[in-house]
This record gives sequence, structure tokens and C-alpha cells, in this order.
Amino acid sequence: MTSTPTPTGAAAPELTKRQQRRNEKLAERAADAKTKLSSPWASGVAILIAILWTVPSFGLLVTSFRPQQDISNSGWWTIFSDFQLTTANYEEALSRGLGDGFLNSFVLTIPAALIPISIALLAAYAFAWVDFPGRNFLFVAVFALQVVPLQVALVPLQQIYLAVGIQGSFWSVWLSHSIFALPLAIFLLHNFMKDIPPALVEAARVDGAGHVKIFFQVLLPLLVPAIASFAIFQFLWVWNDLLVGLTFASPENRPLTVAIAELAGTRGGAWYLLSAGAFISMIVPVIVFLSLQRYFVRGLLAGSVKG
Repeated sequence: MTSTPTPTGAAAPELTKRQQRRNEKLAERAADAKTKLSSPWASGVAILIAILWTVPSFGLLVTSFRPQQDISNSGWWTIFSDFQLTTANYEEALSRGLGDGFLNSFVLTIPAALIPISIALLAAYAFAWVDFPGRNFLFVAVFALQVVPLQVALVPLQQIYLAVGIQGSFWSVWLSHSIFALPLAIFLLHNFMKDIPPALVEAARVDGAGHVKIFFQVLLPLLVPAIASFAIFQFLWVWNDLLVGLTFASPENRPLTVAIAELAGTRGGAWYLLSAGAFISMIVPVIVFLSLQRYFVRGLLAGSVKG
């Protein structure tokens, strides 16, 4: 008794050959790219870019430790022939209000990063998994708010804050950063939520889970890389912001960036302190980025791979 080969059995070897040819081409491309990237020319260009990128930062670091007289009379590269370093610039910068600005930046930045993420998660879930009339139109309207320039909203917001009596407080800065960050946060988190297989949500619904349980127990654990990626963006944006802090915060609530801008004085007499102030303001962003870098990369890759 002979058996007739099935269509599936005939297509399987052909599919395997196509996959093998595809894998061979991918392997050839990977080997070619590896060869090009590991070539001496590529390494030389990478080293040159790294040097050009690092030299200004190194010069700024050296300047921050040089005496005031040396900063005024010569360039930072003379440190190799006249080696004199001091921490006086840092001590004087901290004594001129940078310490208070440092603490204010923490108070302003952490809530200004948590508030928009919390609201954006709920809004993104509603746009992605809850059916309601006008959902698509409302999502497009929220997305379109990204094109509104920040500067055109400053005066109307300030009038509202004055009317409700919160102008100059921390609340005015928290709300302003949350308002400006929400359109982008909702858009990014919505896209990540839509990439989650619907079968997971349907299975949870079959098991009797409601929206609260689906959001906290099914979707939220899968969104950690996306949340961490946007948290890094928002934290760095708020920490380095000057315009919102200068417009809405009172002098006693001013962030570190405003304190650094005022460090040189009205006539620029203390400009030699700016390099020390710049490195004081860089400490926290560098620590945050390095500590959350793995989540940042995972979040970017999760957004680039579909299916």
C-alpha cells in the first residue's frame, strides 16, 4: 500500500529552502556589516568622533577646577604646563544658592514626571482597549496637541494660575509640565499597548477580569520598559528646563537651571562659576540615565519590533 504525498508535505521542503536562503543572506549581510564596522577606517572614525565629542566636556570639567585668575588669563589646556586645581568654584557656586536650587529641582522634577505618566497610562488604556463613541477622533485631537508650541500657552496658563492662586508655587510648575507632556505620553503608551496581543486581554476577560484587573495585572507589567523610557525623557526634560521654571516658579521655588542662569550676576562678573554650576546640574541626569539605561534600550526596541 502506497501513500500519496500531501500538499503540506511537498511545501515543507521548499519552505525550508527559502528559509535557508534567507538565513544565508542575513548571515552574509551580518558578516559584511561586521567586517565594515570592525575595519580600521570605521574604528578610526569612531575614535575621532569620540574625541571631538569628549574634548569640550573635558575642557569644561578642567575649567571648573581652575582658579578664577587662571580662568580669566589663559585657556584650560594650559593646565598641562601649569597644574593648579581647586574646589573653590564649587564651594562658591553652592554658597550662592545652587544648593537650594538643587533641592527645588528634585521637588519639581519627580512629581512632574510621575503625574503625566499616571494620567497617560489610564488615557492610553481607554484609547486602546475601551470602546466609546468618538474614540478615534478624540485620540487624533490629543495627538494633534503636540504641534502647539509651548511658548503660546505660557501667558494663558499664567492668567489661570493667578486666578486660582497657585502662581509661583510648585503646583504651577507640576501642572505645566504635565500638560505639555501628556499628548506625547498618551501617544507613545497607546502605541505600546496596541502592540500587546489581544488574545491576552480576551483571555483575561473570559476569566472574569474587569478593566481594573486587566490594567494592573495583565498590561502594566508588560509596559515597564515603555514607562521607564518615557520616565527618563520626562525626568531629563523637566530637570534641564529653564523656561517653565523661570515663568511659573517664585524666586524661593526656582529650579537649579534658573539658579545657574542667575549665577553669573546681572553684569556677568561671576561667569567663571558657570562651569562648576554646569557640572553640579549634570550629576543627577547622568546617574538617572546610567541607572535606567537598560530599560531605556528595551523600551526603544519594544517599540521597533512588531508582532
